[in-house]
Amino acid sequence: MDRKKAVILLSGGLDSTTVLALATANGYSVYALSFSYGQRHAGEIGAARKVAARFGVVQHVVTEIDLRVFGGSALTADVAVPKDRSVELSEDVPVTYVPARNTIFLSFALAFAEVVGAHEIFIGVNALDYSGYPDCRPEFIGAFQKMARLATRADTAGADPVEQITIMTPLMDMTKREIIDLGMSLGVDYGMTTSCYDPSADDEACGRCDACQLRLRGFHEAGSIDPARYVGFGQPG
Repeated sequence: MDRKKAVILLSGGLDSTTVLALATANGYSVYALSFSYGQRHAGEIGAARKVAARFGVVQHVVTEIDLRVFGGSALTADVAVPKDRSVELSEDVPVTYVPARNTIFLSFALAFAEVVGAHEIFIGVNALDYSGYPDCRPEFIGAFQKMARLATRADTAGADPVEQITIMTPLMDMTKREIIDLGMSLGVDYGMTTSCYDPSADDEACGRCDACQLRLRGFHEAGSIDPARYVGFGQPG
């Protein structure tokens, strides 16, 4: 019997790697999709390649698009990445939000899924321990799924409803600690992953941006040491 196919948005970070491990453990044949979009933390592409190889994905596509032409984010423009600030949820959208990024990424994933015959698209968005991005909310995912089903062959006359696209968000209601616990139970080597928004030239994490702080807090709450490399030493104290 053929294994189910899934497209997974793989950034090389902690969340998307956990999603990949989970999908693999659940028997999916995985087609991974990563983006080189002009982000300052481009080292994540190398991490994504390592992760994809480790989990033996069927195909890993790295797509180049340049969101620097629009800017509007500390990740795609000459804007300072915030450091040492509170990462508690607020109504303010941080400057590290990249306008429409998940909409763009999911649209590419939708095309990829139609081509390879996958009915599930996995994305590692989270509505609890995250930085306040509007395109990580359940409402956004639900709206995109509705659009995806209208936009694809599965919605045409005579199509099998079973073949409709579903956007899978297994981490949506999990804390960072729970995500880390899940990944470790699946044998994820988080030393392969990177989460930092402003790494050094050697791809060492800064330990001070929102992404680093959320990650470090998650490992602390999980009672584990983050195996990622941080500037100057293994892990901030």
